[in-house]
Parts: sequence; C-alpha cells; structure tokens
Amino acid sequence: MEKMPAIRLDQMGKIKLMNRTDTKFLTNKAGLLKVLELAQDDYFAQEINDKRIAHYRTTYWDNDEHDFYVMHHNGHKPRMKVRVRTYEDSDKLTYLEIKRKDNHGKTKKKRTEVKSQTEIVESGGDHFLLEHTGIQLNDLHPCLQNYFKRITLVNKGRTERLTIDYDIQYTNFETNETADSGNLVIIELKRDGLVFSPIKDILTRLHIHPHGYSKYIFGSFLTNKDLKRNLIKPKYAEIKKLL
Repeated sequence: MEKMPAIRLDQMGKIKLMNRTDTKFLTNKAGLLKVLELAQDDYFAQEINDKRIAHYRTTYWDNDEHDFYVMHHNGHKPRMKVRVRTYEDSDKLTYLEIKRKDNHGKTKKKRTEVKSQTEIVESGGDHFLLEHTGIQLNDLHPCLQNYFKRITLVNKGRTERLTIDYDIQYTNFETNETADSGNLVIIELKRDGLVFSPIKDILTRLHIHPHGYSKYIFGSFLTNKDLKRNLIKPKYAEIKKLL
C-alpha cells in the first residue's frame, strides 16, 4: 500500500458514483496482503493527516425487541439500521446515520452531524430520526459498538472506491460481552454501474468471492446468545473457514 500514490479526503468528494453498486468480499489478512500487492499500480490510497489507515467507531441502536436485527436475520426487505459513527482521525467527526436497503438490494443512507456518540439529542438527532423514519429516539437504545480499522482505495479511473475493514472489536452494551473478528478482512467494492473494475479481476485471480457481512448482525451474534441466530450459524461457519 505504501507504493500507491495518495489521494486526499477533499479529492474523494469529487468522485461521484451516481449509479452505484456495492459488493462485499471476505478474505483474511494474508489474502489482503496479496490484494494490495497486485492492486498497487491501479489504485490511489486515501490519506488523512499523513495516515493511510483510518479508525472508525460505530454504535448501533435498536428497540427492546431488536426489530432491526431480526429483519436482517430473516432477510426481510426493505430493512433499516440506525447507527452513530465517529471518524476518529477526522477530529472525531460524528454522524447519526439511517441506512436502508430496498426491495432491489440497493442501499441508501441519510445522515446528520451530531456532537458526539452521546450528545445526540442535544444535536437535534431525535428530530432527524423522527422526520426520516417516524421513530422516536427514546424508543431505541444503544445495543452494540464496534471499533475497526479501514483502508480506502480509489481506482485511477475514479469510477470506484474500495473500503477494506479489519481488526473489528465488538462490545455489547446489553450483555457486557466482547468479541473480535480475528483475521477477517471485509472488502467492499463501490463502483459506478458495471464499468470495468481492476479489483474484480484481482479478486477473481485470488479466488476471493462475494460474501455478505453485516457488522451489526455478526457482532450481535457473537456477543448476545439470546438473539435469534439459526440463520446466522451456517454463514458464520463459512466465515470461520477463512480465519
């Protein structure tokens, strides 16, 4: 990754993916090293304050019945998640985010800036949530927090972004249980329609295949044994083989 030219955060905003498709791939850290080596001639690496590895903290909110979790577990669409994400390397910039997946598998996200992970009401987050979901913030509570590292790449044609997440640590606020992702690496390709993607060719050569992964779902699965889990078990067994 060190051999890749840098791209600044302000340059990232110019990359408009108007007809975006998202695909996730799973590998391990050894696989990631091979991906980065093969991708170095075709990609820029995002750099923030001279750092190419960013740190993220996310808290997921749900109701007492864990409806958001259950909808995802059951494969229900449309579905939604509510989360608060902090960009630790960007002056702890924090957003309340509403993430929706529609019946066609397309993901849409709305967000508003808040002061911190805990100062949501003071920042007007409750009004934002009610306006866009019809749900009141006091009907939800923080369930799970994760902390992870991210590498972001942009192809030189500037038609795709690639996020690479690893070293995920989970803390469950309801059970006080903790877990981590071990050697798992989550690669998410976000590209403009079906344009040529250098990374897809690289991933195919390395036998790294598409595979869904939700940090909220698998983090909850690992830290709260009281939740519905029968449909997650076989998926987690597949992931364990990568580790």
